[in-house]
Amino acid sequence: MMHAHLVRTTLLLFAICACVLVHPLAPPHAEGATPEEKGLQIARDTREKAKGFGNFTAEQSMVLRNKHGQESKRQLRVKVLETDGGGNKSLFVFDRPRDVRGTALLVHTHKNKNDDQWLYLPALKRVKRISSSNQSGSFMGSEFAYEDMGTQEVEKFTYRYLRDEPCGKLTCTVVERFPTNKRSGYRRQIVWQDKSELRAWKVQYFDRKNSHLKTLTLGNYKKYLGKYWQSQEMNMVNHLTGKSTVLRWNNYKFRTSLKDSEFTRTGLKRVR
Repeated sequence: MMHAHLVRTTLLLFAICACVLVHPLAPPHAEGATPEEKGLQIARDTREKAKGFGNFTAEQSMVLRNKHGQESKRQLRVKVLETDGGGNKSLFVFDRPRDVRGTALLVHTHKNKNDDQWLYLPALKRVKRISSSNQSGSFMGSEFAYEDMGTQEVEKFTYRYLRDEPCGKLTCTVVERFPTNKRSGYRRQIVWQDKSELRAWKVQYFDRKNSHLKTLTLGNYKKYLGKYWQSQEMNMVNHLTGKSTVLRWNNYKFRTSLKDSEFTRTGLKRVR
């Protein structure tokens, strides 16, 4: 996502780093590398490529379609702040329609524990914490779950490289990943990324019963700051209900004057 689709203690992180130093992984396609090593290395390479953007703001339109094709539309503002320790902070604010105006979602993504998420409901003038057990639920009636809204941190999954295959005019790696969070609404996901720029083009989501629940397709990529690719359109289709949600992004602005104080629980009540 928001998708770009939008992942925890110092001791655990130190242990992970120490393990990598003692047992370095082979490059993704090195002879002898296991499918698990290849998949993990692709995820790490993707993270390294995305680092250093600082922050950005953007506008987002959300189109919800039911199984009969009837549409409802919403307009949002998005702010994202990169953090030094990994795990970005994101803020989603609804501007239209009137019945959801001022509703805001704040996400603090973490590497090695569940994300912190808070929803501000202006009609009640209160901030509601989204518990980890509820993060598999629908975000504001869309086909995106709350757990889709944070950064998909490397440490939140285990991985298995499946294959390379053509995807349009490009060649994509196909990697299966498994959420480490036992309360995730997903049993596994399959991700298609092009080998040249590591852009995600498709993600398939399988529910806890291993049924193919949803498919996210991404497109219309644009490059910012000469380095960072951002998808301008994301389409999430729910295969079980026939519903879908399209997110269209525009007016990206990078390295703005965003402050950490804008991404706090108390700051949610001041959102306009």
